[in-house]
Amino acid sequence: MASVELRQVTKSFGAVKVIEQIDLTVEKGEFVCFVGPSGSGKSTLLRMIAGLETVSGGDVMIDGVDVTFAEPSDRGIAMVFQSYALYPHMNVYDNIAFNLRLSKFSKSEITARVKEAARILRLDELLHRSPAQLSGGQRQRVAIGRAIVRHPKVFLFDEPLSNLDAALRVQMRLEIERLHRELGTTMIYVTHDQVEAMTLADRIVALDAGVIQQVGPPLELYARPANRFVAGFIGSPKMNFLPGRVQSATGTEASIKVDGSAAGLTIPSSTLKKGDPVTIGVRPEAMEILPSGVPAPAGLELLKARIESVERLGNITFAYLDAGTSELVTVQVMGRSPLSGGQEVQVGLRTSQMHVFDAGGTAIAVAAG
Repeated sequence: MASVELRQVTKSFGAVKVIEQIDLTVEKGEFVCFVGPSGSGKSTLLRMIAGLETVSGGDVMIDGVDVTFAEPSDRGIAMVFQSYALYPHMNVYDNIAFNLRLSKFSKSEITARVKEAARILRLDELLHRSPAQLSGGQRQRVAIGRAIVRHPKVFLFDEPLSNLDAALRVQMRLEIERLHRELGTTMIYVTHDQVEAMTLADRIVALDAGVIQQVGPPLELYARPANRFVAGFIGSPKMNFLPGRVQSATGTEASIKVDGSAAGLTIPSSTLKKGDPVTIGVRPEAMEILPSGVPAPAGLELLKARIESVERLGNITFAYLDAGTSELVTVQVMGRSPLSGGQEVQVGLRTSQMHVFDAGGTAIAVAAG
């Protein structure tokens, strides 16, 4: 295993800068996920670590060695791509062994490495099958096996599960998590799926427009997002955003109200002034639906709303409400619910879990109820 360090790394395509001076260290044995929407720069960053994209500026260090201009084969890395890229005329054994044969490993060493990879990935019974006889998940395991036999210092994964159906994605997430636990190798994993990042990563690197927005453990990004982008990207369903305004400010505290409602809260702030626009963020699970006219229970602020639609998933119900904001408000209700479209209700916002963002989208506070 090895550490990976990026020092003021940039990437430009002509006059277009796609990666802005990024500084990041991935520790030995760590599992780090790069997440972000399409065009955020996450795959470009991974490809620069792999040596598949040239670096416009800065340094790439692997295990303390500057590999900025080194060939991919000299970096001690192995990469697993979105496409399985298996040779259709070779069986599983030969696909896994192919790169070892190119590197002139002995027959006994090749056999030992392939069998070890097959054991780890549970491919023992499939070694003589052709790729056409495998499921999508089995093909991806063969692609991972081809990387394992190289005994790399760092594994790089570029959206490896995006071609799989939902059930296989869950299964392969478990396989990759088990693989990291068993091998203990440094892994960097690119995905646009925040569920994958939340379940796999030791740390998440959230990227937008080529800039790191926040780095930290998954639950830290979930509970304390640095800005509105991270708050909206991490979490499923995404956080609700309600427009608000500062009603009063003392220099140490600010009283905030949701626009068009009596719902509000007081937060510590030395920068906000009366009249400043803010955004109040509340996750669907930090909200409750109450009948109209019921007084607000302790710890809740109420919004009037009308149910537009209800999505019943069995163990969880999602209600989509019109609360007079530009977007529908999503509320998560555990279990089955008798809610129906057109119903007038109140939405209870849990003040202890409300996030406040300034006009630029930077997080000001998570309220303490």
